[in-house]
Amino acid sequence: MRTSFFRLCAIVLIACGCLASCKEDIDVSNRYTFTDQTVLSYLQANDSIFSDYLRLLGETKVSDYSESLMSSRLSARGHFTVFAPSNDAIQLYLDTLYRKGILTEPSWKGFKNTNDEDSIRRVIVFNSIIDGGDQVSYATANFPPKENEEFDISNMNDRPLSVSRDSINSDIIRINGLYPISLRNRDIEVINGYVHQMEAVIAPSNDRISDFIETWATTPGSGYMVMSKLLLACGLQDTLSAYRDDTWERMYLTKQVLDLPVHNTFGQVGTMPEHRYFGFTIFAETDDFWLSAIPGKARVEDITVEDVKAYLEGLDVFGNVVGTTYDDDYQNPLNIINQFTTYHVLPQRIGRDKLVIHYNELGYTYGTSQVPTIPIMDYYQTLGVPRLLKTYESRESNGIYLNRFPILQNGRGRFSPENENKNDYHECGDFFEIRGAATTPTENEGIEILNPLELNVDNTSILNGIIYPINKLLVCTENVCTQMMNQRVRIDVGCIMPEIMTNGIRSNRSYFPTGATNCRGFPDNYQYINNVDIAEGTEFYYLPGYLCNWYNLQGDEFNIIGQYDFTIKLPPVPKSGQYEIRFGVASGTQWRSMAQVYFGASKDNMPAVGIPMDLRMGGVYRRLVGVTQESGVGWEDDTNDQEYDDEVNKRMRAIGFMKAPNSWSNQFGGKSVRHAEFTTRRVMVSQHLEANKNYYIRFKSVLKDKKKEFFMDYFEYVAKEVYDNPNESEDIW
Repeated sequence: MRTSFFRLCAIVLIACGCLASCKEDIDVSNRYTFTDQTVLSYLQANDSIFSDYLRLLGETKVSDYSESLMSSRLSARGHFTVFAPSNDAIQLYLDTLYRKGILTEPSWKGFKNTNDEDSIRRVIVFNSIIDGGDQVSYATANFPPKENEEFDISNMNDRPLSVSRDSINSDIIRINGLYPISLRNRDIEVINGYVHQMEAVIAPSNDRISDFIETWATTPGSGYMVMSKLLLACGLQDTLSAYRDDTWERMYLTKQVLDLPVHNTFGQVGTMPEHRYFGFTIFAETDDFWLSAIPGKARVEDITVEDVKAYLEGLDVFGNVVGTTYDDDYQNPLNIINQFTTYHVLPQRIGRDKLVIHYNELGYTYGTSQVPTIPIMDYYQTLGVPRLLKTYESRESNGIYLNRFPILQNGRGRFSPENENKNDYHECGDFFEIRGAATTPTENEGIEILNPLELNVDNTSILNGIIYPINKLLVCTENVCTQMMNQRVRIDVGCIMPEIMTNGIRSNRSYFPTGATNCRGFPDNYQYINNVDIAEGTEFYYLPGYLCNWYNLQGDEFNIIGQYDFTIKLPPVPKSGQYEIRFGVASGTQWRSMAQVYFGASKDNMPAVGIPMDLRMGGVYRRLVGVTQESGVGWEDDTNDQEYDDEVNKRMRAIGFMKAPNSWSNQFGGKSVRHAEFTTRRVMVSQHLEANKNYYIRFKSVLKDKKKEFFMDYFEYVAKEVYDNPNESEDIW
């Protein structure tokens, strides 16, 4: 069973961090330094500290396809963030490798072959450098501010790095929670970036989730022994070993996939992603939970898959999936163990700061606000039987939760003008009543996602994913499905495309001087995004929208031009019933397009839905810049008269239009998008939909002008119980 030797470094490095946190009376007054040197010349001027690192830079090529050395790279123009390990840090790393048996002696002479030496050299060098290109380098003052938040730009080893700060002394900073930055020698500003001296070598594991679970399943003390046994029993090793699409690598390097041309409106090239990585996010009950849940087991190694199965059967919360089986064929997707286990796995790697994406929700200003305001939630399809998993955070939740269902002050029902008259969308302190089978009477309070480092397990640096501990049972119960059905489900389009998140594209907030720069493109000759089929002639752009002051959910959008034709596999509805599928539109430009919509359960046989959707039409119809005319939609801004406002809403709905939600504004605050006449929602589909089933939607241009744009931001699933509730009309949020 393979175990990465990098993992043992965690023990040593945690010890290092503890030592650092115990230091007192450290003089840090002179640590912020500006020099007119480059990164390389600064390191050379401090040879007594960095001589070993300098030698490695002079021996390491920039890539397998270049003869240039890293030392030359760091003497050139650019924006580099260099976590430079001191000689002592490198020696500590060699000592660790020696104790592991990788080296015959704790020095560079101890390698058994040149391949191992080259590999370790690249580990030290590539993991220590973030190359910000012409964009950004990081001083500690502009490190990601939230605990375990990741830099938007990965290091040169294509590994995301996160930042954590000591709970007692925030001046103590660690990378990936394990690798401490020197208190004395950091924030050295040079011509081409910043240098931070490291007290330990940054060396994240090269093992994949499949390797970890094979080890943890037989290793007490890992914290995830039981979950590892379940994942193995379900036969998920091969799935969880996926890391990189080598076909894409070859196509990219041989220029078989080319950047999209300059976008005619934004003036930017749609750059193709350099890599196509696969990733996973697992939410795992800890071994401590299982020891408390299953009676008669004194040791976690004594808990078997059969014990977990008996425990789950005793809860009597399964069966809402038609055909559920209870035998020992755990690799059957309908099996109770398989259903339980796969509901814990998302097929995309999501850093902690992206589990819930804060950007432009009402009351929150990105870059200024650090405390959540109104609730923000995302919905993801899990592995196995198609089901939705909800992530959630609000000011009142004081943390990120899974499947949390609080009662919100939404101006309706209990909070209508006739009653408490509250309409700020904050939690009121109460939760909805349980409806259907549930794990506990408090299931609607949700499950908090804990800090992975609390287990002291190096699981945040897994090559192809991340595992988050939870201390409550996560089950897709009848109650969970019913709660989702009885609330509006708003899904950012990015949630539907795992590759966008895994490859660091979605909501990338690095600083780009021209705002929408970092525009990405996706090809029509290779399926980069599994859930999207892009026909020839379709130019498929992703615009992050950072600093653009757009009125988009989370700021970003997909923008498709050309004689486009593309199909998206949609996530499932939470429960069978009558639904509306809505589509958010920002129609504020004459460049918008018109598309025919198709919808069905088979992407090869979808009937057309309604007449073509004109994206130029919002509250007004915009033909030319600055020239508008009435659209006939009947849009009017909200007043203080709820009865009148509801009547406006009814008139718009009668022709398939709705005002935008009240939940977000532009990046800089102000009025919500609901008050912007060019933002609306379209009711595209209204029909009975089955749970645990994927549907498809297709958009095809009906205009001959290839420069027209198709805008795509978010979908809404809204059950009849919400949009046609006789007791409580749908809220404005």
